[in-house]
Amino acid sequence: MSMKRVNPATGETIETVDSHTDAAVDARLEAAHERYLEWRDVPMHERCELLANAADVLRANVEEYAGLMTREMGKPIAQARSEVEKCAWVCEHYAEHAQSYLQDETLPSPPEAEAKVVHQPLGVVLAVMPWNYPFWQVFRFAAPNLAAGNVGVLKHASNVPGCAEAIADVFERAGFPADCFQALLVGGSRANEVVEDERVRAVTLTGSEPAGRAVAETAGKELKKTVLELGGSDPFVVLDDANLDAAVETGVQARLLNSGQSCIAAKRFIVHDAVYDEFIDAFVDAMASQTVGDPTDEATDVGPQAREDLMRDLHDQVQRSVQAGVECGGEPMDGDGYFYPPTVLTDVPPDAAAACEETFGPVAAVFRVDSERDAIDLANDSTLGLGASVWTEDLERGERVAREIGAGCTFVNELTKSDPRVPFGGIKDSGYGRELAAHGIKEFVNEKTVWVQDAQD
Repeated sequence: MSMKRVNPATGETIETVDSHTDAAVDARLEAAHERYLEWRDVPMHERCELLANAADVLRANVEEYAGLMTREMGKPIAQARSEVEKCAWVCEHYAEHAQSYLQDETLPSPPEAEAKVVHQPLGVVLAVMPWNYPFWQVFRFAAPNLAAGNVGVLKHASNVPGCAEAIADVFERAGFPADCFQALLVGGSRANEVVEDERVRAVTLTGSEPAGRAVAETAGKELKKTVLELGGSDPFVVLDDANLDAAVETGVQARLLNSGQSCIAAKRFIVHDAVYDEFIDAFVDAMASQTVGDPTDEATDVGPQAREDLMRDLHDQVQRSVQAGVECGGEPMDGDGYFYPPTVLTDVPPDAAAACEETFGPVAAVFRVDSERDAIDLANDSTLGLGASVWTEDLERGERVAREIGAGCTFVNELTKSDPRVPFGGIKDSGYGRELAAHGIKEFVNEKTVWVQDAQD
């Protein structure tokens, strides 16, 4: 079988990529396990040197990798270059900090004993990854896990098989031993079979809530550790004392980055009544002025949606929010490709699709609230809890509100983002576990107690 690829900017079919047979998958899992038995004993400083090499490979081939992302899933080329650079950054971050993150921890103990926690790798870790950030999502998993002594196998989204193969090639070019990181080119229906394989010891998934539940159920039956980063319906809270120019400028970026196809994009704009009219006027003008078009054009702000079915689903959500006011956008664009314009919905009913569901595209739902308390309550009125953003000139107030919002991360006067220096992940139906920083590298290690005591005479 083969994986069909379609350029979302043109609707044209790109050359197909052959899927792996059952025998090929089995061989790759066996090779991964055998490699782990050696890789876990490689000194960490040597593993980190190879990660630094990977950063060099990424930067040396940025145009190749950025162009591949743009062809396979439509990311605007400038943003694709930035994604490659961010992948290099996360490699360098763990090359520099993995040793300190995983150093032995000394614990209280009686005088005659010494107690420590040591960190040891688990084995083969399966990563089930999405198409929207086809390099970054993978590297934020791979960098800490390879540094920790695990090996990785990647089941990537079926519309970005070229990216999957290119990522495996990055590690090969960087000098990693064969089979430290491999791509499994299989469809989604095969993922659970790989999860069940006894050679796989842990699983991380970034994707939809149904996919997360399915993988978690299978892994749970096998008693395997999982980390899930699922959907988000992130609130962007604009309080009455916010810097509106900054809130509008960043709000547009937060909604439209990656053509709106981001779990941590700002999706529900919750604006205090005192500044609502001023905010909405500026926000609509800014959204409507964005350049939508060819993702290979440097001037493009918003590219196509990654697949035709995703564009149709997004438009269906807009149509199911028809009671809302459509301030701009609201219809698929004419011509080739899967283009949907920046769209702003106002007066959104609380039971409308745009209020209750994750809109995975350039659609912003704006809500008017009368008080700070109402803003917090509305921000928390969601089954999802990935990220949030709060805007206010009073930083103490901002931190207080941030602490009350139910999310895995909340930023004050900044858009929600993943950064190698801080942990990232969600709560509620947005998943569990953390990626990045020290917290992320410890998800798939055995935090093992070692107690050493003098023998008693």
